[in-house]
Amino acid sequence: MPDLDDAERRRLAEELPVREFRKGAVLLSQGDVPVSCYFVLKGCVRQFSLTEDGEETSIEFFMEEEAVLIFGSQAERKPSEYSLACIEDSEILVGVLNGLPAMFAKYPKLVSITRTMMERDFAKTQADFASFKALCPEARYRSLLEKRPELLKRVPQYQLASYIGVTPESLSRIRKRIS
Repeated sequence: MPDLDDAERRRLAEELPVREFRKGAVLLSQGDVPVSCYFVLKGCVRQFSLTEDGEETSIEFFMEEEAVLIFGSQAERKPSEYSLACIEDSEILVGVLNGLPAMFAKYPKLVSITRTMMERDFAKTQADFASFKALCPEARYRSLLEKRPELLKRVPQYQLASYIGVTPESLSRIRKRIS
């Protein structure tokens, strides 16, 4: 994968703003059409959806050095089925979606870098989905302990419970059995 040289990095940093968001800040609300893409420099962003009953389901968590993308909504400019919110104070690189073609033309190496990141993220998403379907909730929790232990320290228990598909009370019982 080609890497940006120092001059390209500096120019790019001048063009893409790094914004600070407080814990609880909403980057995208379910039903809105995405206009931005994000890259987490510091902090944690949660992707979630709301049911008609108002119940939240955590879909994914994005932390340092992870891109935050909602593929279908961004590509087709349709309303998002998900919300994005900061669960910690965060520093995030913010890109404007309709500005990406010009950015790729100006920095051709970004095409390869972005593609590699998207392929990596897609492979992770596929593996996570397969694991979710194949494993029981306790095994899902053990997998998080092994693969993403920092998540367990940074994400509230009720959001983790939703992420692995159980109630907070069930997650508490799982944690007690494991420890």
